[in-house]
Amino acid sequence: MRRISRRVSLAFLLLLLTASPQARAQSLPGWGRVSLFGMAQSVKYDDGTTRSFTEATGTFTLKSKTADDGGFEYAFDVRGSSYPGTDGRDTRGSIYDAWVGGRLLGGSLLVRAGQMYLTDLGGLGSVGGALLEYRPKESTPVGRLRFGLFGGLDPKPWDIGYASGVRKGGAYVGLEGENNRRDVLGWVVVRDSGLTERSVLTTTNFLPIGKTFFLYQAAEYDLQGPGGVGNGGLNYFFANARFTPSQAVEVMATYHRGRSIDTRSITQDILAGRPVDQKSLDGFLYESYGGRIQVEVVPNVRVFGGYYRDTNNYDSTAANRYNLGLWAANVLKSGFDFTLSDNRVQKPGGDYDAWYASLGHLVGTKVYLSVDYSTSLSTILVTDSGGITVVNRPRTKRYSVSGTWNIDRHFSIFGTAEQLRDDNSRDNRGLLGLSYRF
Repeated sequence: MRRISRRVSLAFLLLLLTASPQARAQSLPGWGRVSLFGMAQSVKYDDGTTRSFTEATGTFTLKSKTADDGGFEYAFDVRGSSYPGTDGRDTRGSIYDAWVGGRLLGGSLLVRAGQMYLTDLGGLGSVGGALLEYRPKESTPVGRLRFGLFGGLDPKPWDIGYASGVRKGGAYVGLEGENNRRDVLGWVVVRDSGLTERSVLTTTNFLPIGKTFFLYQAAEYDLQGPGGVGNGGLNYFFANARFTPSQAVEVMATYHRGRSIDTRSITQDILAGRPVDQKSLDGFLYESYGGRIQVEVVPNVRVFGGYYRDTNNYDSTAANRYNLGLWAANVLKSGFDFTLSDNRVQKPGGDYDAWYASLGHLVGTKVYLSVDYSTSLSTILVTDSGGITVVNRPRTKRYSVSGTWNIDRHFSIFGTAEQLRDDNSRDNRGLLGLSYRF
């Protein structure tokens, strides 16, 4: 394995060295950003007990220009968090991108090495290894094709490092056309200690028709069950269609079906000879479909309404959700922006309304302040089996004040203060952030 890795690394360096001096001159930084955030939280319960939490987060992003005609490229996107004064929380870090590469043969051949996120593959696109992509210069009658191969290690999602004994690889083909049309079909296989953890077909499509309609769609189809146990089939599907017959009218429809399965734990249980329960194989279902229509009644004033049918969890009953609201910018030329909406949820056991109201104002040319109010929040909890479950909190109220100060084209400061009120607690939070772009 080490010999293979060394040969791949040597071949990769030789390919980069063959790039022309003109192409290597394109390796100047494209853009970068450094951001720092600090958050403090204090929760007081009606029984007199309190809980506090603090977090400090930093992010660093640096990306080169895209060398479409050949040249050197790189991308670094890392972040880390610490929890000063909070017991039981270790410092954590994560890597989104940390790769170097180049485009050769006049830009037709793309080579990358390192940790990277391949957006064409959706949630399965994270890999630490190598990528080869070939893009013929000649376009076909239906668009320009791309062919990609990748392989390597499976990065940990919430920490720096890679899953032990796990390998990931696959291939994809893409087609690009006019008006940013993009269609990608991919295949991803994840092997855990010699056992196939996942074998998945992925697809992402952006289909514009003229200037009035577009469709975005993404899906995952498992060719087999996790670890070879259970059934395969459609794992995830999302579609969003938008139609604008005129400047004043917009119609949008969405469909979302997802299933969260902890395939890593299931595979490890199989390797260890432990039984796997059916609920873990089924996952936690989520399904939502519906649509809305938005109409601009007068300039800068829009009203909207819609209907959705939601099933939040595996064992939840479907609920009806009716959405009504309005949005107004620069009300009566006062500089104020206003948003008001209500989601009326009808479900067995009781109906409730989820209100949202926001009032914002631009102070001068660089500072924007807003006051927000919302009710009936929902939270997402991670379960022991690695899935997620949605918890509705109809009696929750949230009050917040936030502001953004764009000091210049490089510096910006963001801050927010909020309080969440529930039946038995008061949750106060504050966030302050600083961002520098170069």
